[in-house]
Amino acid sequence: MWLFFAFLAVPLIEIGLFIQIGGVLGLWPTLAIVVLTAIAGTWLVRAQGIMAINQLKNSFSRLDDPSEPLAHGAMILVAGALLLTPGFFTDALGFALLMPPIRNGLLGYLKTRVEVQHFEMGSTVDENNQPHASDDVVEGEYYEVKTQKKPTRGSSNWTKH
Repeated sequence: MWLFFAFLAVPLIEIGLFIQIGGVLGLWPTLAIVVLTAIAGTWLVRAQGIMAINQLKNSFSRLDDPSEPLAHGAMILVAGALLLTPGFFTDALGFALLMPPIRNGLLGYLKTRVEVQHFEMGSTVDENNQPHASDDVVEGEYYEVKTQKKPTRGSSNWTKH
């Protein structure tokens, strides 16, 4: 039900802001601000997205939990969608999501609301932090067996017309 109210309230807020700001600044400056915020937002989303991808790569290389960089990347993606949507309210929300303290606060709130059931990455370690194979891995050696191809006895005449 709250999603219905969000889809109803956001356009109404945007229309009201366009009327108020357009009345003060005029049509062309208002449109220029909307276009400039979309351009600036695109540039900021690109820069922050590259940083988020690098953090994700680093967490994978260290075999750390990638959920935090993934969450930041998702929030940056939502911020990009909000910044590309014309309007002052959505731009304010998008720019807010691009700020790391806002994202960290939102992520902290989401961590209290979401429970992770199980997460495992990489190999299993024993008491001495030494990696070892899990019980379902069977190690062994293999070699390729060459099979002799049997000679064909000629055409079966199935393809002749």
